[in-house]
Amino acid sequence: MTLRMWLAQPLPREVAAAIERLAQSEDVAHVAIMPDVHLAEDVCIGTVVATRSRLFPAAVGGDIGCGMAAVRFGADARIDERQAARLLAGLYRAVPTVRHAHKQDLPAALTDRRLSDPSLDRLAARDGAVEFATLGRGNHFIEFQRDAENRLWLMLHSGSRAMGQAIRDFHLRRAWRGGGPSFLDADSEDGRAYLGDLQWALAYADESRRAMVGAIAGIVAQVLGASAEESSFISCHHNHVGAEEHLGERLWVHRKGAIRAREGEPGIVPGSMGTESYLVEGRGVAESLCSTSHGAGRAMSRSEARRRITVRAFEGELRGVYYDHRLGERLRDEAPSAYKDVRAVLRAEAELTRIERVLRPVLSYKGA
Repeated sequence: MTLRMWLAQPLPREVAAAIERLAQSEDVAHVAIMPDVHLAEDVCIGTVVATRSRLFPAAVGGDIGCGMAAVRFGADARIDERQAARLLAGLYRAVPTVRHAHKQDLPAALTDRRLSDPSLDRLAARDGAVEFATLGRGNHFIEFQRDAENRLWLMLHSGSRAMGQAIRDFHLRRAWRGGGPSFLDADSEDGRAYLGDLQWALAYADESRRAMVGAIAGIVAQVLGASAEESSFISCHHNHVGAEEHLGERLWVHRKGAIRAREGEPGIVPGSMGTESYLVEGRGVAESLCSTSHGAGRAMSRSEARRRITVRAFEGELRGVYYDHRLGERLRDEAPSAYKDVRAVLRAEAELTRIERVLRPVLSYKGA
């Protein structure tokens, strides 16, 4: 077993202990730690772990397929207060944070494929249909951003909503428990069922992001008279597992809060609310299992952030960015100071990725 780490700061004791437990687990061949690593249940976020025959649902997490999308618009990023208000109002109408009032038509990529158990199919027809193309809460966001030429970009962070969690929990109940994370044999019936359901969740998350981008493009057309430049579209997952060739072996590579970064592969590394984000290109570093970070990573737990960050401080940190000021009290735990410095994260992983473009926030939309 080999362990490689790219760190922006020393590891907290409990994070180091969690990584050590994972690295010592049976069947683990390689672990790569990203600089945005932080504590989570069982397997830390910001971890890439490769196994030879076992699948660890906890090393993917519940928000299977959570990831990013970005696209450029043919518009100037300098927007005024009236335009910002109209954009926010349009987002509230078109992209709910929790659920739509009525079921959405799921794309054929989802309806043409059955899940491994009737209970999951029923959930997809119920919750999956009302949560499709919704944003979610927490660190999920929609943001209008500007590049160095003041061109307008859209960036979006979302996942598989309730479906990913249900799929993880369903398969964890069938997993074996040993000295490390609960696992499924990849070559067993249960392992193949998990992989099939995971692919469905990845498709759900990807199609959901694309549907939201389409809805937002309609808002931008109404408010700014601009259209999206499809050739600029980028999308990437940061919670997934799949078979890949690395270090001379075929391995099951789990990424939890990390994106794939093969040589020349485009990716997105967002900052926190109110800080810059990055469009990057992978360098294909074998010892990272061709991976890089998925964002800034939390520096404080949500409860600690709510204790330490006041509404006034939050408003100060968001100065110059349009957002719904009515939500300041409930968004304090998403303040930039609750996260690591994304610039330090990018410096720590300079070996893993090249920065292609820096994007700075103009307007941020989040669920409280």
